[in-house]
Amino acid sequence: MAMTTSFVVQPFEIHRKRLRPARQEPVQTESGALKKAETLARRMPGAAALKVVADDETGELEGVRILGQWGEVPDDFAESLQG
Repeated sequence: MAMTTSFVVQPFEIHRKRLRPARQEPVQTESGALKKAETLARRMPGAAALKVVADDETGELEGVRILGQWGEVPDDFAESLQG
């Protein structure tokens, strides 16, 4: 069982007056994820940089950690990552 680490930026958008996740964007490095999330939050309501650890063979998530968040992020965002 080999674990892989990837980095993702989760931007948020307003749809029908509600904050919702937009399309996730993969990023190569942790610092790249932090910079991209901060940049996206300047033109969108908010964004979060995530570190995702998963089993390389099965794709099963081992864990997701929020590296940073900017702007508006749903109150239950951290809880929703736990499963």
